[in-house]
Amino acid sequence: MARDKPARRRSYSDALKAQVMAECEAPGTSVAKVALAHGINANVVHRWRQLLRNGKPSVPAISSGFVPVSLASPPAASMPNASADIQVELRRGAIAMTINWPTSAAAEFAAWTRELLR
Repeated sequence: MARDKPARRRSYSDALKAQVMAECEAPGTSVAKVALAHGINANVVHRWRQLLRNGKPSVPAISSGFVPVSLASPPAASMPNASADIQVELRRGAIAMTINWPTSAAAEFAAWTRELLR
C-alpha cells in the first residue's frame, strides 16, 4: 500500500522544549503525563531528556534561576544556642503540637520527618 501523503515531522520551538523539560524535572512528575498534557509523544520527550543529559545543543538548557552557593558554617562555640533542641510546630486544623528534638540526634529527626511526611 502506498501512502497518499508524505510523512512530516513535527517541530517544536526551543521555548516549548525548555518548558516541557522544566516540568519533567519537578519531583514526582511523570514524563508521560507531561508529554500528554502538551500533545507530544512521550518517546520524543524521553529523547529530548537523553540529548540534554548528553549535552547536545539541540535541546535548550533548563535554567531554574537558582545558583548553588556554599556557606561556611560558623564554629559551634560562636553559636549562642549550640545545645538548643530542634523545635517544630505541627498544625492540623485547630490542633497544634510542638516537637522538641535534641540537636545531637539531628539525623534521626530527619528520618522521622521523612516518614511523617510520606
